[in-house]
Amino acid sequence: MKNLRKYGNPPFDIAVIHGGPGAPGEMAPVARELSFAHYAHPDHYVYPENSAHPENSAHPDHYAYPENSAHPGHYANPDYYAYPDRAADSFEPPISGRGVLEPLQTAVTLDGQVRELKAVLNEHAALPVTLIGFSWGAMLSYIFTASHPELVKKLILVGSGPYEEKYADIIRRTRGSRLSKEECKETYSRIPALNDLSNGNKNASFARFGQLMSLADSYDPLPHDDEVLEYQYVINKNVWSDASRLRSNGKLLKLGKKIRCPVFAIHGDYDPHPFEGVKDPLSGVLKDFRYVLLEKCGHRPWVEREAKEMFYDVLRGEI
Repeated sequence: MKNLRKYGNPPFDIAVIHGGPGAPGEMAPVARELSFAHYAHPDHYVYPENSAHPENSAHPDHYAYPENSAHPGHYANPDYYAYPDRAADSFEPPISGRGVLEPLQTAVTLDGQVRELKAVLNEHAALPVTLIGFSWGAMLSYIFTASHPELVKKLILVGSGPYEEKYADIIRRTRGSRLSKEECKETYSRIPALNDLSNGNKNASFARFGQLMSLADSYDPLPHDDEVLEYQYVINKNVWSDASRLRSNGKLLKLGKKIRCPVFAIHGDYDPHPFEGVKDPLSGVLKDFRYVLLEKCGHRPWVEREAKEMFYDVLRGEI
């Protein structure tokens, strides 16, 4: 498997980082969406006939900002409000699609994934980049940014896992409470198969385990394809083992003191990964940290019926 896919046109100054560990390809929908060319209306407060109504998607006050969080402040930028169904002469000329990289992690250790990501970005990216990390990819991006702060101009964490060990068990309990008895039984039956040294098909067991977790992670998902190229159990086991030690001994959170760029977290209010495990620890170590909590939104905002448009509006406003 190659370790990079490219979308849009140069300069490639955005990179989306998948989760898992060991689930390459799942960020493809986000990479495609961000790279699409679009038409921009010169004044986003003027809504021509048949355009999107501000109460549905475009008005900045429609976003759910937790109490005391800083307003991102970028939603007055007209460039990201798109009206592709309008006649071309009604708008500014098409804006060229953004250049987006989708690195696909292949290394089987945490240090190896950091080195691999550095090599890919040094060779293909217009540095410094905006890193958009999802789930485990958010934590990898955080570790990478602390290790190589000169290579990252902004860090965006989407559905990140918690940064202190005390929040970790909440994920398991929340997921368990949302699955049926049959689904819970199947979930626990998968664990021995993953630990069985004689099991030669662990990737398939890992894939099914991930599908069951997705049921618990989603609020109201739209129909969508699973775009993971290959579920990789060995990568998941080895890399997460490294990361878990880093979190349990407190070193993961301390890495935030080395991050110099702005950090922005996007999280769903239905995500079993507790938002408090991201917001509270990072607020204490990062110099420039902001966040937004999306309503009626699970772990993957881009597949959520109620939150998808809002997610992309917020994300475009930040890049």
